[in-house]
Amino acid sequence: MEWFDNGWGLSLVVFLPLVGALALLAVPKDEEDTAKWVALLTASASLFFAIVAAFRFDYGDAGTFQLGTVKEWIPAIGSNFEIGIDGISLPLLVLSTAIVVLSIVYSWDHWPEPHNPKGFLILILFLATGMAGTFVALDLVLFFVMFELVLLPMYFMIGIWGDKTKMKLPGFNHEVETRLYASIKFFLFTLFGSAFMLLGFLALNFRGGTFSIPELTALGANGAFTGTFAFLVFGALFLGFAVKVPMWPFHTWLPDAHTAAPTVGSVLLAAILLKLGSYGFIRISIPILPNEARDWAPAIAILAVIAIIYGSLACLAQKDMKRLIAFSSVGHMGFVMLGIATLTPVGITAAVIGMVAHGVITGMLFFLAGSMQHRYHTREMARLGGNLKLMPVLGGIFGFTAMASLGLPGLAGFWGEFMALLGSYEPLAGLSLGVFRTAMVVGAIGTVLTAGYLLWMLQRVNLGEPSEEWANHEFHDADRFELVAWVPMLVSILAIGIYPKIITGPANDAVKAMIETAF
Repeated sequence: MEWFDNGWGLSLVVFLPLVGALALLAVPKDEEDTAKWVALLTASASLFFAIVAAFRFDYGDAGTFQLGTVKEWIPAIGSNFEIGIDGISLPLLVLSTAIVVLSIVYSWDHWPEPHNPKGFLILILFLATGMAGTFVALDLVLFFVMFELVLLPMYFMIGIWGDKTKMKLPGFNHEVETRLYASIKFFLFTLFGSAFMLLGFLALNFRGGTFSIPELTALGANGAFTGTFAFLVFGALFLGFAVKVPMWPFHTWLPDAHTAAPTVGSVLLAAILLKLGSYGFIRISIPILPNEARDWAPAIAILAVIAIIYGSLACLAQKDMKRLIAFSSVGHMGFVMLGIATLTPVGITAAVIGMVAHGVITGMLFFLAGSMQHRYHTREMARLGGNLKLMPVLGGIFGFTAMASLGLPGLAGFWGEFMALLGSYEPLAGLSLGVFRTAMVVGAIGTVLTAGYLLWMLQRVNLGEPSEEWANHEFHDADRFELVAWVPMLVSILAIGIYPKIITGPANDAVKAMIETAF
């Protein structure tokens, strides 16, 4: 399969969903079954080739970019179609393609209003291409194009299919729909960050003479980017990636976007889109600007632990289950950024497994929250007590996933948090031990708060007796489409928890190679 190893395989992973989206344009709007099957088959083919890539990958050389190619793309600016994967990007690529397939399966019988499966599926497939493309891109222009490709589909997904309730904005007399406010806020925040990121990419090209990430990494390791120039470029990239993570205090768009988005939109946003920012730090900022990464590391660690504590306290103040899960992402991504800030193999590997675990676990929580809302027509936790008695299967899955989210040993959520705290005890030589060990202690307190708000949510939603409001209602438990979408995620949560080497094996070798080159 030499053709697969020469870039064709990864190209199929990235562009098959785009082909499916274009094919859907030719499908009449009333032929819903045809649209569903076109979307499912193209997304499944993309997942199939991602799995083939995982089998073709040489795990003994996980620190080297593999299965890629370099083709002339835009010669006028010196940008090439350069793609490849290493032990860091491989698990994220498989995760993104899998979540897309499961999202389509879940949607099969759970369409948001207005009812337009064709339009909704086109947006999902465009998102699939942007997400997978970001993880394989090794050229800054290609990375930027793929990074931005996810912006418009998610904007329309929230703005068209989102929450139709109205809210009053501070300082205004009139009300606006929640979905419009959230979609515009998401768009403006992301666009703001992306503008700075693009400036940083252009600056690197002007100084380095190339858009190639591997070439710029080699230049950065040899000290080509220093002084005020490097400081400003790292700051620009920091703004671009921090908004996408999102790091505190750039997080305010996230709870609104999650709360307003349709269920599948929230799943894709939590499971994949949030990872694009943290992946950018690992793939671009640290290896290309290692000295600046070292200088900025204490500040990133401080912001990360603020996010952990702030996210936990914000969760304890929520009444809306979906908004609580949204704020939990702020805290969980804080652990990811804390691991990255340590600049050690343990810490950055913790970030990689934390990204994958968060993608599966929080994506699963949003699936469950959406299914509960579909049945109860509310997300208010005070009205949802006794869920285990009304729907034992759904309630049991909800309890299992919440335990994974709070970091219970033996489940996927444990390893990212534990390893991030472990890496903070002994950060990269030269970094302040006082800052990082304090961050470790504060982060450990955050794990207790995380357990507190998740157990509180479980107590209010799952336990107790159902209220009289639901006495005359008949609820159907998890259906076949939900179970087909959820079982692979539940198995992944357990498999990664028991055998984390699935992720840490290739990731650790790739991170070690990156750290040795940069520092």
